[in-house]
Amino acid sequence: MPESGTTEAAPRSVGATIELEGLTKRYPGSDRPAVDDVTMEIGAGETVVFVGPSGCGKSTTLKMINRLIEPTGGRIRIGGEDVTDMDPVKLRRTIGYAIQASGLFPHMTVAQNIALVPKMLRWPSGRVRDRVEEMLDLVGLDPDEFRDRYPRQLSGGQQQRVGVARALAADPPVLLMDEPFGAVDPITRDHLQDELIRLQRELHKTIVFVTHDFDEAIKIGDRIAVLREQSHIAQFDTPEAILTNPADDFVSGFVGAGAALKRLNLTRVGDVAVTDYPTVGVDDPLDEISARLRSAGTDEVLVLDKRGRPYKWLRRGDIARTQGSLARAGVLVHDTVTRDATLRDALEAVLTDNTGRVAVTGRRGAYEGVVDVETLMNSVHELLEADRLEARESQAGLEEQRSAQTHAEQEGAHPPGDRGEAQA
Repeated sequence: MPESGTTEAAPRSVGATIELEGLTKRYPGSDRPAVDDVTMEIGAGETVVFVGPSGCGKSTTLKMINRLIEPTGGRIRIGGEDVTDMDPVKLRRTIGYAIQASGLFPHMTVAQNIALVPKMLRWPSGRVRDRVEEMLDLVGLDPDEFRDRYPRQLSGGQQQRVGVARALAADPPVLLMDEPFGAVDPITRDHLQDELIRLQRELHKTIVFVTHDFDEAIKIGDRIAVLREQSHIAQFDTPEAILTNPADDFVSGFVGAGAALKRLNLTRVGDVAVTDYPTVGVDDPLDEISARLRSAGTDEVLVLDKRGRPYKWLRRGDIARTQGSLARAGVLVHDTVTRDATLRDALEAVLTDNTGRVAVTGRRGAYEGVVDVETLMNSVHELLEADRLEARESQAGLEEQRSAQTHAEQEGAHPPGDRGEAQA
């Protein structure tokens, strides 16, 4: 029996299909619709990214799914149910929504922000409390440290994590995300993208994500919808298909130069060799650290902080200069990557850190291993070689097609009867 005020954990919901049929939005006084006749189907548990130029209608299309903007025409079905005429407030309580700059209420604590929708749905207080703890842990924030803070006491990245936790708190099957990471610095943005990929692997929600950044779309999307003006769909396909076979010049413009290198965003750190590396704790005695260096047969160890997170690279020669303390010895770890980070993220981190390797972390930044520049460069060369091979095969196919066409044209210019008469 559960204790008074608590409930047994309910099974988690999974993603639901989203069907848009002829979805249109026309504003009064405008000579043409802002969104014109959008029809698409998004699979349950799929992450679909809308990308397109500013003003093309991608955010308007997203907001019509949860009816923050009312459509002028068309139908919306979620999980097979037509929600076009449903009470919009009731609909929004069943759909998670995360926006740029988190949208947290400044007068509420982190816990109160996350609990907002569950309380509206009249969940028992014990279940709400448990859900807040679960959500904070899920997005990598220590509940004891963060539940009672206010948004102003959080970094931009922490605010965005809380925003995602709030969007997921009522366990919705669908999560809408409108440029949620656009207001944070590039390093934090990479980590938030990795966190979203990890969460999606665990939760299997249906995610519709709006961005203007094609690299971000490649990294997180199962499929990408490249949108023209009025949300007309230029191409709706997998990242691989769009990179290797853009539908037209408009899509090619979004792909931009260096398509082969952009494919680094399709391969995860977890797909290559992540190796272990000698580690010591920040509070370990210096003689134990020296012994660890000798037994490992290396000139360097990775120092972990009290929470098991990468802290410093410590070389053998640094120990002589410690003067009994690690405070001034070694080189601080400036950046880390997760297993869900892309090879491009890892390569940038390696080049920025200038150590020839980057530490790989898991939940709450705990150390899991390292990936080195040699492994990354080998992967880059393999991708480039695969692209060259594909290009050669494509060129050979085109030449064969032209040869066949030329042969057919020559045959057509000289019918068999004509050739016979000429020979006669």
